Amino acid sequence: MVEEFDVKSEELIQKTKEILHEGNVTKLIVENEEGKTLLEIPATVGIVGVSIAPWLAALGAIAAVATKCKIKVERKA
Repeated sequence: MVEEFDVKSEELIQKTKEILHEGNVTKLIVENEEGKTLLEIPATVGIVGVSIAPWLAALGAIAAVATKCKIKVERKA
């Protein structure tokens, strides 16, 4: 199952944190307005408790240059 969220750049980090904390996420993909993949976050980040700080730093850099993004969330069925 795939869900999509259109977010403004200033909402990107907060929305990503919310999605990862919800659980049952297998992959999270951030795309720009043209549909180009900017970042893929694997499920192990949320499930295993791996530090998400590096991913959030990358998201911060993306948010600085993008105006709108799309978050695609793949979830376990």
